[in-house]
Amino acid sequence: MRKMSEVIQRPKKRLFIALILLSLAVTAVSTYGIWMVSFPGLSNISIHLPVILGTLLAIALVVIASGIVGIILAIVGFPTLHIFRGIAWSTVNILFPMATMIGRLFDVDKEKVERSFIEVSNHLIRQKRYKIAPEKLLILTPHCIQNEGCPHKITRDAANCRSCGRCQVGELLQLSRKYGVNLAIVTGGTLARKVVKSLRPHAILAIACERDLTSGIQDVFPLPVIGILNERPCGPCCNTRVDLEQVEQAICNFLEGDF
Repeated sequence: MRKMSEVIQRPKKRLFIALILLSLAVTAVSTYGIWMVSFPGLSNISIHLPVILGTLLAIALVVIASGIVGIILAIVGFPTLHIFRGIAWSTVNILFPMATMIGRLFDVDKEKVERSFIEVSNHLIRQKRYKIAPEKLLILTPHCIQNEGCPHKITRDAANCRSCGRCQVGELLQLSRKYGVNLAIVTGGTLARKVVKSLRPHAILAIACERDLTSGIQDVFPLPVIGILNERPCGPCCNTRVDLEQVEQAICNFLEGDF
């Protein structure tokens, strides 16, 4: 259980980069193994089939490697073409499960890998310097940010909050009204997807735990998402909190288009 005073160390982007590079190496070796095993059978059918398969596998590896290079260049600060961003995120989706497994082999906690992934994702979004109209920006947060003893239903309409101060829903509602952005409080991934489909935002400011942010960012790609980790002083999924200064700064950055 986290204490309120506990400070979460900022995750290192290099952790996720190192893991996906290792994942690429494992993928390359596995691909070569598949080609070698398939070679005799394919050559019996046609002498050209092993060459065709090898070429296709090599192209796939080059595309994946290009995506990783695109991520690294973006993190270093070099401008990248829009196409590289699509390739980069396709690469992330392919290699992320393997990166998590490799992290586990090296005794790296899964949440630490997820935090590093979120940091990389946020960096890439900030570098794009999106400028979003207020009505097209959505703040999305799980319902566990509401005080567990509160009788008011806010997952259908956040405006039902009475702003009593026992949780931060009232302050988030105040921020949404101040800047004219949308606020949705959801009970899970299914409702979150429904809200996104209904509102059709151009960008999302998501507040959640490591697991939900990681899966959510990948689910809505290519929609830009800035992820902010919640604080869990009472444990997971109960009376969670968030750094409101981070939330307001992210809102301003999206609206001003200057990260």
